[in-house]
Amino acid sequence: MNTEQLLTELLSVPGICGAEDDAAKTAEKLLSAYMPVRRDALGSVIGEMQGEGDGILLDAHLDRIGLMVTHVTDEGFVKVGKCGGADLRTMACQEVKILGKREVYGVVVSVPPHLLKGESTVPDWGDIAVDVGMTGEQAKQCIAPGDRVLLLGGMRKMLGSRVCGAAIDDRAGMAAILRALDILKEKNIRKKLTVVFSVQEEVTGGGAIGAAFQSDDATAICVDVSFATQPGVDNVQGKPMGKGTLVGVSSALSFCVSDRLQSLAKDAGIPYTVEVMPGKTGTNAEDYGFSKCGRRNGLLSIPIRNMHTCVEVCDLRDIESTAQLLALYVEKEGETV
Repeated sequence: MNTEQLLTELLSVPGICGAEDDAAKTAEKLLSAYMPVRRDALGSVIGEMQGEGDGILLDAHLDRIGLMVTHVTDEGFVKVGKCGGADLRTMACQEVKILGKREVYGVVVSVPPHLLKGESTVPDWGDIAVDVGMTGEQAKQCIAPGDRVLLLGGMRKMLGSRVCGAAIDDRAGMAAILRALDILKEKNIRKKLTVVFSVQEEVTGGGAIGAAFQSDDATAICVDVSFATQPGVDNVQGKPMGKGTLVGVSSALSFCVSDRLQSLAKDAGIPYTVEVMPGKTGTNAEDYGFSKCGRRNGLLSIPIRNMHTCVEVCDLRDIESTAQLLALYVEKEGETV
């Protein structure tokens, strides 16, 4: 599959935080084309290619943000809370699918502007309710507290190489790793290679922590998304789209890995931008770096717009350059043991 095909398939499945089984099944299917695959106790998908010497681990998280049912009112409205970092500002009139005993379509209610008193304000989570077109009795028969609520937003092609949709964070990272494995399939990689598609990154980071304690790999590189420039996000807060992968430089990352990634990209002519994060990166990279006995860690990111909404925008060229650099790193580091 090419990058667009991979991303399309990965975006087609839910996998909301803590209930990632459907996304994990898709990940298992795609990853098993390259290596033996298993699921751990938390549900992360782990692939391992045996080899010699200290290994390399690649991680991208497979969970996506969504909502969770808190209760159903007697009038039939479904009250919800956030499951992951959903953007409260975008909830009004959001189309959703409640994954209960059966799938139920709904829309988040919105007070008409004519009835607002004073300035419009963003409601609290306690004010958010979903209209499913049912009576309270009907709704309670198929919807229960704890059911996940999917924010609808399938992948859409934009002009050029740009696409938008829900869950590009971090299905784009998964696509980059799978594409890198496709590039590597004819290479002679002598070192052990582990791939983790981790659960619960958006809520606890638990999937990466669990995988880190199972791993004896010496180096871990995480692939996630980061902020792209747009109105309201300047070139200090964000990085340009379509200009290549972002190589993380941070006090929470291993300098030798960040430096090696930049050197390889420069020599191979792979487009990249340095992303400086003086403190923590806010990704799974810290979990791998600091867990168990510690390990070298690195981070590659794909710039996206409208993060944590159902219309996240990315450039397929950035996913491809991430895959190219990731594959080159594994190839060069995997030639020796």
